[in-house]
Amino acid sequence: MTITAKFSPVLCAASGAVPAYYCLFPLYRSGAITIDALLVLAFVPVGLLSLLWVLNSWPFMGDVRLRLMSLRLTAFTAGVAMGIGFGAGAVQSVSFGVPENTVRGISGVLLDDPRLVSGGRAMTTLSLKTIHGSGMVRVGAQGEITVFFPAGSAVRLKEFGRGAEVYAEGTLRESSGSGFDGSHTFFAEALHITEPASLLERFRTNLRLDMAYRFTESPSGDSAWGGLALALLLGIRDNLDTGIAALYRDSGCSHILALSGMHLAVLVALISFLLKRPLGLRLAAICGAVIILAYCYIVGPLPSLNRAALMYLLGVMAVLGMLKKDPLLLLCMAFLIQIAITPRAGLSLSFILSYLALAGILIIGESLNGIFRGKIPAVLLLSLSASVGAFLATAGVTAWFFGILRPVGIVASLVLTPITTVFMVGSMAWLALNLIAPSLSPLLSYPLSLLYQLMERTAFVASKMPGIKAAPWLVLTLSLLCIALILWFDRRRRLTTNRMEPFA
Repeated sequence: MTITAKFSPVLCAASGAVPAYYCLFPLYRSGAITIDALLVLAFVPVGLLSLLWVLNSWPFMGDVRLRLMSLRLTAFTAGVAMGIGFGAGAVQSVSFGVPENTVRGISGVLLDDPRLVSGGRAMTTLSLKTIHGSGMVRVGAQGEITVFFPAGSAVRLKEFGRGAEVYAEGTLRESSGSGFDGSHTFFAEALHITEPASLLERFRTNLRLDMAYRFTESPSGDSAWGGLALALLLGIRDNLDTGIAALYRDSGCSHILALSGMHLAVLVALISFLLKRPLGLRLAAICGAVIILAYCYIVGPLPSLNRAALMYLLGVMAVLGMLKKDPLLLLCMAFLIQIAITPRAGLSLSFILSYLALAGILIIGESLNGIFRGKIPAVLLLSLSASVGAFLATAGVTAWFFGILRPVGIVASLVLTPITTVFMVGSMAWLALNLIAPSLSPLLSYPLSLLYQLMERTAFVASKMPGIKAAPWLVLTLSLLCIALILWFDRRRRLTTNRMEPFA
């Protein structure tokens, strides 16, 4: 961790927002603590802050350190308040307007792209507008609800896509869910498209459908590697072979298939390669930001991808001199901005793992890199330290949600990540050829097929290594101890280096 990040108010604000968002407000919602206890916990830093400002006003007490402490505590207090507010915004209540057991139909707008699930059914999220109940009752409704559509309606639903208004007849069910209030799921039996999406949304949907066709169904495409290319480039997993998805999961490398910073880094590298020389660094960064925004719109609201895109945009501001060039500060800032704009996104597992993994890379990975510098080849050390850092940072959450850890992913990622990067670049080159000169695109089909087989084989070998099953509390305790030891050794190394520098 850099000195800039260590004393930053942004880091202090994020440190206050995280426990308030994920702990204080959920405890209040679950009834574990009362509103009075919540207010007391929230105002503890306010009381300390008031005391500091009083001490700081005394001539013989005020100094730079006290003012810095007051500033950090102010940021922490603001973070706590933001975390509680964002937690309240994350709670989505659904109002049906009629008794739930009388609901026979719902209508609303599709909030995301329908995706195929088991049995060929399509799943999507609907923003409710009206509820149709027994006895021809029709009332207004609000909230968001998950809807499963029958397999026969899946193709038609995907053709209309996000933004279309639909009416569905079926059955409403309540599930306990993992959120604060439980959740409702609607199982549709019949689908009616009542209003198409806007012109821009239809253009986006048609673009996605056209790319899916080119990769998987066109004469020069392939259902195997084309399905993987769609998952890596657009996040469309409908055509992804379930076999390779299972291999990546069992090898501890499922994060490679989820659109995140790694995938965006490939796109950013290509943009930089093509634009940096003719436009210069600053103009290329601005053009890249526009391209990234367009790309995120086409892909859709994926929390991990949005995190990466937001950090890139903040990085562009840093290049323009508007922010400090410190990755950890940008990460904290991205976290606060993202949960402020989309509070509910913070509850998704991909959001949590994405931020934890990058924080592990920036803090733990950097410390490991310093400890073993000169003892392990630099090319290997950088990737290995990042992989270990991400693993340790996410171990507790992974054990809690999945019940098993796969340390083999630390090594497997070192092999699969560069191959996946080459595969992504090749897939984009194939798509460009298919658009410009379709007759030439088959030239890349065979190399992409070989890369696909290599990735599949590598994941297969790694998947044979057994995972580790342990209680989540034990995994969390051990991972925190490992992190503490790594940071302690790195601190000792830094202190020793600083003491030796005057004698160098």
